[in-house]
Amino acid sequence: MGHLDAVDTVRRARRVFHVKLPGQDAMARHADEHLVTGRVKLPRRIIERPLRQVSKRLLMALMVLAITVLIVYTDRVGYHDNSDETVDLLDAVYYATVTLSTTGYGDIVPYSDGARLTNVLLITPLRVLFLIILVGTTLEVLTERTREEWRLNRWRSNLRDHTVIVGFGTKGRSAMQTLCATGLNKDQIVIVDPSAKVIDAANAEGFVGVVGDATRSDVLIRAELQRARQIVIAPQRDDTAVLVTLTARQLNRGAKIVAAVREEENAPLLRQSGADAVITSSGAAGRLLGLSVLSPSAGTVMEDLIQQGSGLDLIERPVIKAEVGRSVRETEDLVVSVLRGHRLLGYDDPAASPLQLTDRLITIVRAENGSLPNSSE
Repeated sequence: MGHLDAVDTVRRARRVFHVKLPGQDAMARHADEHLVTGRVKLPRRIIERPLRQVSKRLLMALMVLAITVLIVYTDRVGYHDNSDETVDLLDAVYYATVTLSTTGYGDIVPYSDGARLTNVLLITPLRVLFLIILVGTTLEVLTERTREEWRLNRWRSNLRDHTVIVGFGTKGRSAMQTLCATGLNKDQIVIVDPSAKVIDAANAEGFVGVVGDATRSDVLIRAELQRARQIVIAPQRDDTAVLVTLTARQLNRGAKIVAAVREEENAPLLRQSGADAVITSSGAAGRLLGLSVLSPSAGTVMEDLIQQGSGLDLIERPVIKAEVGRSVRETEDLVVSVLRGHRLLGYDDPAASPLQLTDRLITIVRAENGSLPNSSE
């Protein structure tokens, strides 16, 4: 689609949605999160945040200092202060501090055998432990960002033919669960959402996330959308879906784009924007409700079909060599439709038989052990 057509589509979309869909856009709802827009967040490892690590190690260092003070104060008669020849609690704290920090001014010294033995057996190990805590904390804080950058660069270099899900609400999450049920690995899914809390939740489940407004091309580029195989667009509003679809199609001409809209009359705009398939959420739910009213059993079967991984499942698979030349009814699976090129033929269409090697079959199968063959194979 040319640039002028895209601009015209966006203008018409804005006019339509501005009137029909009042309310705040979910993609702009979190205005306070603009500072983290476009940030890629990899799944969390079991590593505490640097501030918490520093706090814990600072507490450990203070405990070591307190133990040293207690040891020195308990054995204070074995120490000599050059200023007043007596060691009180403040002197014990002072001596422990300069000793653990290896400063050692020499104004307070152990002179008895017991005090010197205590220094060798207790104070010196505590000094080493104190230094390990401080140096370890410094090194870990300094290397944390470098390690994260290395992980991010490695993730980018290895990411190919992945799936990008824009919007991680009810629709996006359900799409993710269905894709995972078909055998897609979590590391092949990237979530894009404007809410940092939503991305944190996705990270906790093992998914890579990008915080930002998906209508912006730089945010989608951070999700490596230009190298994606499949794109699922499921924002809260239809106008956002149109703009994201336009941007995504401009960045990736060959990816399969599936978008969701609330209103059926907005579906043509999504297709014109570049979506390969458009799902009308409100219309689909309404039809399922009507079917369930007419026949509760039929509604149950339909619900089972769209829930991947259990009971009956609707999948797409290629024709195997043994099926070439046979009719649709001679296959082992229950064939619903035959995809031949860009034509979708019903099972009862005379043109569907005999099957060809390049055909793909839409079949109903029984899920086994909660796993399904990947329909993209």
